[in-house]
Amino acid sequence: MYEYFKGILTKITAKYIVIEVGGIGYILHVANPYAYSGKMKEELLIYVHQVVREDAELLYGFSSEEEKKLFLNLISVSGIGPVSALAIIAADDNAGLVQAIEQKNITYLTKFPKIGKKTAQQMVLDLEGKVAAAGDASPSRVAAPSSDNQALEEAMEAMLALGYKAAELKKIKKFFEGTKDTAENYIKSALKMLVK
Repeated sequence: MYEYFKGILTKITAKYIVIEVGGIGYILHVANPYAYSGKMKEELLIYVHQVVREDAELLYGFSSEEEKKLFLNLISVSGIGPVSALAIIAADDNAGLVQAIEQKNITYLTKFPKIGKKTAQQMVLDLEGKVAAAGDASPSRVAAPSSDNQALEEAMEAMLALGYKAAELKKIKKFFEGTKDTAENYIKSALKMLVK
């Protein structure tokens, strides 16, 4: 099992980043790949969790130990898999998540993709008192310049990869038309709109 990788960021896609460690490129599935846009070709320390299934071996990456701990807590809940856990982490509202769990706010929890009422209730049962607000567990924010609306397209692609429906994203995309921002900021803003 791996604790973390220290290596060079060589690739960013809508679903994952690639970190080169000792000449080997590792695919790391992360909550918001574009949060790393300003870090290309830089050395990063990424905490990891390996999931071994019959058909695949996957690595999930996190910017901090707190983010990794939250992920592990989430996937311990029956009905929440790694992709759903990443979608929840991508909302970048750890304090809101903790508050929703502690206050048994099922409505808030069901706004995440693939989280129904039953799973939200299970989250409250399993995680109440176990998760604590860890502050900002996201990577340091470095704005990357965007050209035309490429950043918005990348953000929408990443949101689809997190499990959000195309119909939901179409409304969000219209809201951002004519604006200029980074893919990372589009994702953060869209997630806040979808979770509210």
